[in-house]
Amino acid sequence: MLRQAIGKKIEAANKTFRLRGHEVKRIEAFSDAVFAFAVTLLIVSLEVPKSFEELMQTMRGFLPFSICFLILMMIWYEQNIFFRRYGMDDKITIVLNSTLIFLVLFYVYPLKFLFTVMFSGQIYTNNNSPFEMDPADSSTLMLVYGAGFVFIYLLFLFMYAHALKKKESLELTSIEAFETRTKIFSNLIFVIIGLSSVITALLLPANISGLAGFIYFTIGPAISFFYSYRARKRKKLL
Repeated sequence: MLRQAIGKKIEAANKTFRLRGHEVKRIEAFSDAVFAFAVTLLIVSLEVPKSFEELMQTMRGFLPFSICFLILMMIWYEQNIFFRRYGMDDKITIVLNSTLIFLVLFYVYPLKFLFTVMFSGQIYTNNNSPFEMDPADSSTLMLVYGAGFVFIYLLFLFMYAHALKKKESLELTSIEAFETRTKIFSNLIFVIIGLSSVITALLLPANISGLAGFIYFTIGPAISFFYSYRARKRKKLL
């Protein structure tokens, strides 16, 4: 199973963190089924091309599909790390995880719409795109996307905060507690960046509110700087 194979790689990369979730639990199996269904929804609406032009149009849609697929896999991988590290299946974890996969499933079509609209000029020729959107609606689209982004990483934040709260029963070492706090703060960075994009979309004029999406490009530098800082602090604990 994919989770078990990746779990071995996670274990090799986490020498100082004892992985408590060696077996795939029912909650994880259900999550895998939901993620698989979400990926299916990305392509299920596509019909078999009836002409060479339609075939080329489908092929040009590879980029937005790849971006959506990558986002789903990033969320799945983050969830996988959580369950490998803590192996929790109490009621609070189940509620938080269930809310997470509900949001993932709900946001499949908004994600697909967003990135297809972004690349519609490259996908469709002669202005025959079936995806129509008034430029004035871009602010609403950014709000919808931003809200989903914020809530997903807020749920991850709550999941790690719950794990930290249970550190005695989980028998977390000082290093493991430190790493758990690091994940809490990193998810908080994602939440802050998402909120910044939402606020920017609200403040900008509707016809240029799509520029708020560029705020997400700060994720890479912000996370890199944060983990470099935490790595220096971590060395002092060893």
